[in-house]
Amino acid sequence: MAPDKDRMAAQLFLQALFPLLKVVLGDNQNIRKKFEGVTAKIQFVARDARQGDLGAYLSFNNGTLDVVQGICPDPAIAFKFSSVKRMAAMLAGKPALFRIGGFYRLGLLFKLLSLLMTLTLLMPTAKPKDPAKKRLKVKLSIYMMAASLSRYNKLGDPEINKWTGKQPERVYQFSVTGEDDIAAYLRVKAGNTQAAPGRYTKRKPFVHMKFRGIDEAIPILLNEINMVKAVEKGYLSLEGSPEYARDLGNFLMRIQTLVMG
Repeated sequence: MAPDKDRMAAQLFLQALFPLLKVVLGDNQNIRKKFEGVTAKIQFVARDARQGDLGAYLSFNNGTLDVVQGICPDPAIAFKFSSVKRMAAMLAGKPALFRIGGFYRLGLLFKLLSLLMTLTLLMPTAKPKDPAKKRLKVKLSIYMMAASLSRYNKLGDPEINKWTGKQPERVYQFSVTGEDDIAAYLRVKAGNTQAAPGRYTKRKPFVHMKFRGIDEAIPILLNEINMVKAVEKGYLSLEGSPEYARDLGNFLMRIQTLVMG
């Protein structure tokens, strides 16, 4: 049976996008200060009578954050959706009806919204001018590339399952030259995948997608220039198998189309 596209899109948001909020808290001092002393759980949940309710919650503990998949029994604030489709739409930045439980906790709600708004940097249309925001956009995008590919495979898309299933152990690396903390990798072995931030050092990457710098990465992430032109201009280098580098790009485009609709 083919995967439910709305449910898969929502799961990609909850499982690959929400963990990036921890990166934001680590990098953005102003937002991090807002959550100092905050201990609370904030739930996102969608009704699904056929496959079971879908949800995840943000667990804040004095400035630290854990993203927990599942349903929290007593959250401070809960975003409740009548369907998975509505949840996926709202997380993609589209209008969608939902209810908020714990709305009276306005201070916490405003802090949360300021945190969630940083994820709009990942939108293909987001064109930050501030150098710090440009850097954060690239960092979040690099992390998201590896994480979303791994989750997409684990969620059961048939085509990427076939692609990963025929591979021995391989590493796909994403990085920005000169930026040690802007790197992430995807490990593939016989259908299994694992994504993590950083540079993988135990094995040479089978494919290394290397952006020349922050400013060169931005037009690629904004879809203002395709990968072929980016390579021609020197904005991007693709080391390793060109065939598999192309496959990576195609899967990333499919994921973007799925989550953005």
